[in-house]
Amino acid sequence: MSLLEVTDLQTEFATRDGVLRAVQGVSFSLDRGQVLGLVGESGSGKSVTGFSILGLIDPPGRIAGGSVRFDGQELVGAPEEQLRALRGKRIAMIFQDPMMTLNPVLSVETQMVETVLAHEQVGRQAARARAMDTLARVGIASPEQRLAQYPHQFSGGMRQRVAIAIALLHNPDLIIADEPTTALDVTVQGQILYEMQKLVREVGSALIWITHDLAVIAGLADRVAVMYAGRIVEEGEVEDVLDAPSHPYTRGLLDSVPANNIGAARLNQIPGMTPSALKLAPGCAFRERCGYAAERCAGMPELAPHGTRRVRCHFPLGAAPAVA
Repeated sequence: MSLLEVTDLQTEFATRDGVLRAVQGVSFSLDRGQVLGLVGESGSGKSVTGFSILGLIDPPGRIAGGSVRFDGQELVGAPEEQLRALRGKRIAMIFQDPMMTLNPVLSVETQMVETVLAHEQVGRQAARARAMDTLARVGIASPEQRLAQYPHQFSGGMRQRVAIAIALLHNPDLIIADEPTTALDVTVQGQILYEMQKLVREVGSALIWITHDLAVIAGLADRVAVMYAGRIVEEGEVEDVLDAPSHPYTRGLLDSVPANNIGAARLNQIPGMTPSALKLAPGCAFRERCGYAAERCAGMPELAPHGTRRVRCHFPLGAAPAVA
């Protein structure tokens, strides 16, 4: 049995203009010690997917359907007490904005020590020692002095490292990381990625890394799921998907990366804009931007096996008609 099994997850938000379907029928599984990269443009639904797994969808949002099973426990519809016992202890989330984790009026020591004591029967000194060790793991110098400080005394990048340290305090079974290294410089980003890989390797934690940075996914993940307009459009082993993408959207993302263009060649941008989740027409949401679209694309394709991966496309690359 997989550690995490997400089946037909649907999350929506009620707005004045109608129902915004942010996540539509997302399904995937994750084993212990495995890293899944969840990638896509802004607004593709990848962050909402992460929040939905933890039950962090507040009104007017709601999980409209589907199942999230963690280590055999159903999380959709579970009592809040059950979810609170899991959050921070067995499932940790690292937010893009560290101030979603940190309380500005409490010292770092208070926040980290109380996080340990909330889930484990240990002494305060043991909890403080663990907090210092974890700060050192994420590259914060002089951790003993830093514990006494408050979030406003840290730079943005340092605050993010503290937030990551809090997530790592209990060596959780599952970590959901929502673009946590976006604000960090390249050196620190590399250090954080190394610590994540080390945790996965030594402790067996599973990791969902949500990002738009394909270079990070290439060096970190075992599998990748590409999202567009609230749906997974391609999912498979990271080498297979990034080396030979089968969905036209995945191909477009890779072509938009400057490192993939030779010399001064013009970037191959994806035409058009991501459609509004309030006004999605029936059928493939990518068809208005796709050079391979045909009449058949007016019907929604299934996420079906194609070679070594699953693809949501009537004409996966390698079997697509000629560009009009």
